[in-house]
Amino acid sequence: MKQEQFVTRYQHEWQQFEQWLQRRGEVAGRKRGLAPDPTLPADDSIPQRYRRLCQQYALSRRRGYSPQLVERLQQLMQRGHNLLYRTPAPRWQRAVEFLFADFPQTVRSQGTAMWVACALFVLPLVGIFVLLQYKPDLIHMLLDPRQIAQMEKMYDPAADHLGRDSGTDWAMFGHYIMNNISIGLRTFASGLLAGIGTILVLVFNGVTIGAVAGHLQNAGFGGPFWSFVVGHAPFELTAIVIAGGAGLQLGLRLLAPGRKRRIDALVEGGIIGARLCLGVAFMLLVAAFIEAFWSSIAWVPMWGKLTASGILWTVVIVWLWRGGRGGRHAH
Repeated sequence: MKQEQFVTRYQHEWQQFEQWLQRRGEVAGRKRGLAPDPTLPADDSIPQRYRRLCQQYALSRRRGYSPQLVERLQQLMQRGHNLLYRTPAPRWQRAVEFLFADFPQTVRSQGTAMWVACALFVLPLVGIFVLLQYKPDLIHMLLDPRQIAQMEKMYDPAADHLGRDSGTDWAMFGHYIMNNISIGLRTFASGLLAGIGTILVLVFNGVTIGAVAGHLQNAGFGGPFWSFVVGHAPFELTAIVIAGGAGLQLGLRLLAPGRKRRIDALVEGGIIGARLCLGVAFMLLVAAFIEAFWSSIAWVPMWGKLTASGILWTVVIVWLWRGGRGGRHAH
């Protein structure tokens, strides 16, 4: 085969491979997390394309093609080798990149589901809280007498530790981890019930939290209650909303898969949901730590708790709003 025919046959492959190298080089070197480009080869086809390129390079040398062509193919082959066989980043670095870039990017990519989940959780919470300020007797329709008595005991201003009856900080830390993460996973997994399960879990949690807060505020236990919850609320409440958004997008893919097969849409939703749940688990772990070791301290004045809460809310909002934007993590 003459060189001109050889170039004509494979030129398009080389150009596509070179464009892919440029794209993935940006991802690896400066802009990790760029969205896939549909005009470029899929990542899973690249190893096969790289092997073909190696064969074409060997043919060009054996057939004595021009040094310029041989050098071009050699450079493409070397760049491909460097990118495909580079040493992966350490696990700790990948974990940090996920938490500070990939996770907030994924949350923002599911913005509609997140805002719907926020409304389903916050509106019942605020609505029940306000309603109980005018109709306090309604609490008996939402909580049984044993639950009401337990809540009042936990937030008694005379208690040594706020928000719990007994238990060491470490014991409560373990309890909070199990309780919080189970709520988060249940909120996400119930999205498989066409999203209805997630809706019910979000509304139920909003009503329950609103009922507890509304009753304690109305009964004169508001100070200890707010002193306890404001510290861990930024991470815990936001994590519940994100888990709800993950469940809603999963349910939506089940109901409306679009042009994809329903199973493929569910797999895609499951992958997105799994990534979101990893971040949610981290947030609930932080919330459990704050709840066990900071929220329960009774001697910290209210202004100190509110200041810490304001800082943490700012951290969470900026993290989810700006994480992964600009620099090497930009989409």
